[in-house]
Amino acid sequence: MASPSSTDSNGSSSSSSSPPIISMAADHLFTVLLLLPVESILSFAATCKRFSSLATSDALWESVCAREFGDSSVHALRSSLLPNFRNVAAKPWMAMYKKLSRLDTVSCRRLLTDPDQLEGIPSPRASHSLNFISDCLVLFGGGCEGGRHLDETWITYVGSNSQTTVKWQKVSTGIPSGRFGHTCIAIGNYVILFGGINDRGVRHNDTWIGRVLSTENSAVGGGITFSWRLLDLDLGSARAPPPRGAHAACCFERKMVIQGGIGLYGLRLGDTWVLDPSEDFCSGTWRELLTYPAPPPRSGHSMTCIGGTKMVLFGGRGLGYEVMDDLWLLQMSEGGDLRWVQVMYENQKVPQGVSLRRVGHSATTILGGRLLIYGGEDSLRHRKDDFLILDIEAVKPIREQLPPPALNTRRLQQALSSLWKRINVKGHKPNRRSFHRACGDQSGRYLYLYGGMVDGLLQPGEAAGLRFDGELFVVELFQ
Repeated sequence: MASPSSTDSNGSSSSSSSPPIISMAADHLFTVLLLLPVESILSFAATCKRFSSLATSDALWESVCAREFGDSSVHALRSSLLPNFRNVAAKPWMAMYKKLSRLDTVSCRRLLTDPDQLEGIPSPRASHSLNFISDCLVLFGGGCEGGRHLDETWITYVGSNSQTTVKWQKVSTGIPSGRFGHTCIAIGNYVILFGGINDRGVRHNDTWIGRVLSTENSAVGGGITFSWRLLDLDLGSARAPPPRGAHAACCFERKMVIQGGIGLYGLRLGDTWVLDPSEDFCSGTWRELLTYPAPPPRSGHSMTCIGGTKMVLFGGRGLGYEVMDDLWLLQMSEGGDLRWVQVMYENQKVPQGVSLRRVGHSATTILGGRLLIYGGEDSLRHRKDDFLILDIEAVKPIREQLPPPALNTRRLQQALSSLWKRINVKGHKPNRRSFHRACGDQSGRYLYLYGGMVDGLLQPGEAAGLRFDGELFVVELFQ
């Protein structure tokens, strides 16, 4: 009978049945593991003691976090959160990943205005813009009591997110002109603002560039320098997008993408435009994205980029004034063109007690490539205070519109069951609100909420109370 092992001339035995992976060097195995999904890495760790040591190592899980969350998020987490996890876990990066993947609660607290602030503070408002750049929050415009627009730019340094108070500084007034329902996105240390509506009903289609020029000593109350300037459109631009407000926008591959909104004569729009700014942000070129199918016309919806590879559009108010709950992706097709794809889901897969239809909500990218959706209002203008996680990766890869029969497959149904998740809140929970604004910091761990319309005292002849809010909240994913 042949033996499975043989003896060489030195008397040592070698097994011809050993798989090649046994003899692979640790650095080669490390590279292979980083190509696998998390579930496969955990299965690999269960095979033997040697593989377990490598597959659960902190070095590997730091790389996994960088792959899943992005290098900038990991850099921020390394300084802000890692020391806390080292005190409670032997393998802090693996512990952080597990905690985030099982996220079911966020912590909220209100950031009060510094009592030593001698000058004014931002007035309550809604349909404004709020962005995080250069460790600062930049607040511009919005609508306030009496239907008036605001033309102020306010900025505050938030730095490490550990403070309990903020000191607002008004840095400019009148430039850009007053408006609400505009969009403003962050690209690096710049913000790009487009469109909006003023209190005379005039729609805008101008494009502005804002930049924090200096934050010297801002952490200890020093001055912050910020400037706006009108973007020059290249001669190659056929035209700018038609004037509008209440549209949605996000940053994708260093470009601004806008969709929908309310145009001239109150008509809701369904077009999509892309702005490609120059390297120095002094000029730019607009082009319309023509693709079919595409989201129907709407306003007050959200559009958010996740993972740098796709944009998610959700909700809004349609042509017939109905509030919507449809979900669309704008992503690269195999041919290299941007293409809209509708994500179909069944209402019975939505968490019990949650109504998805909403307008005037916020949708912000958080750690892990998911969206944190907050607030908004329904068709009866009942405002919401729920936090929902939308995990679009649950249905990846989606490369083309699926016909209805394909949507009934067991595999896709299982994926869609984890698409939506309701999140609990501890701490100082914000009141129900809509048309507020939210933005995340560079790590994706902190989310800032400001303003919006909230429930107020009923006035004679009113069916519902309404007031504008001026509170600033910070939402923390985990402590």
